[in-house]
Amino acid sequence: MHAHPDDETLSTGGLIATFAAAGLPVCIVTCTRGERGEVIALPGTTSEGLAGLEGDGPALGAYRETELAAALEHLAGDAEGPGRIEHVFLDMLPGVPDTVSGTPGAASGVSGAPRLPADVAPFVAGTPGAARYEDSGMAWVAPGVAGPAPDSPPTAFARVPLDEPAGRLAALLRARRPAVVATYEPGGGYGHPDHVRTHQVTVRALDLAAGPAVRQGEPWAGPELWQAVAPAAEVRAARATLAALPEARELATTHALTLPDPHEPLPPLAKPTLDACWSAPEPADLQPWSAEGQVIGTPGYRSPDDLPITRLGGAAGLGAVRVDARPVLGRVVAALRAHATQVQHATALPHAAGPVVGWYALSNGVLAPLLPDETYLVARPFR
Repeated sequence: MHAHPDDETLSTGGLIATFAAAGLPVCIVTCTRGERGEVIALPGTTSEGLAGLEGDGPALGAYRETELAAALEHLAGDAEGPGRIEHVFLDMLPGVPDTVSGTPGAASGVSGAPRLPADVAPFVAGTPGAARYEDSGMAWVAPGVAGPAPDSPPTAFARVPLDEPAGRLAALLRARRPAVVATYEPGGGYGHPDHVRTHQVTVRALDLAAGPAVRQGEPWAGPELWQAVAPAAEVRAARATLAALPEARELATTHALTLPDPHEPLPPLAKPTLDACWSAPEPADLQPWSAEGQVIGTPGYRSPDDLPITRLGGAAGLGAVRVDARPVLGRVVAALRAHATQVQHATALPHAAGPVVGWYALSNGVLAPLLPDETYLVARPFR
């Protein structure tokens, strides 16, 4: 569940590509089309000459849809059948009608949604496409940290009443019955108001979709909520390592980029509470992740046991999982490059440099490290 095109790769690209590579079905839901994004328009990339899209919301949103489609192709690799990646925009999910047949949502691979449960339907207004969730915009308030835009429009996604988009998402969750729902932590990862709202919508939708009254008599264990985070110590170590790499310093000098400061305040996704858990975990606390008992996609489909995902048990009372992104790093970097209006200089290192396996920069011009692992806090199962 993501706010804009490119967030699926920036926040959860390793997880998406890992599931797809293992033959597991993945459905990406995007809340807006990123109409208010800044356009990098870097020479030598597919964004060259596109600076005029910035400020033209409909045109930029339409173009970012094409970037998203290309990025998902890279994340999927050659996955077919149950391992394909589906996509739908949240405002194209069905309202009261039984299916999204004949709508742009159906073309994105989401179809056959059942009639909404009685306690979900009242929250869904109208029909697919009747709503239009628009990018709320943002302002950089610190290096790598965003805040609300001073000119956020009244149609902005962050201003939509919570139960309207949550009801649409709840209907999809009832149809798909996922084992895992992944999104941002409550601070939206880096503070963007659409990211914060996306977290809120996701949590509310899970409550609507998996509440006891809704699930009565139906065999669904309910999903886990995975929230994208990172141990603060790892983020600082990766920033320090990146700033010391000669090739990163050369790139920064050549392209007027800023190297990250490992000592500055970190965005909300960096969690100091995770540091001790991952620095020296007890072997008994580390177990392979499995969705055994969870129905993923079609009834009876189970996840493979050999996914490169590790669950942290009871250390510090924390539930978390780690996804080794290195086996799918090439897919992730290719997907980042597909989002060329938003992401620049996406690079995978031929050999890891400690906690750094690559880098990229956003429109703020700050070089950011790619970490070898993605970390997710696991909230209570919604059962």
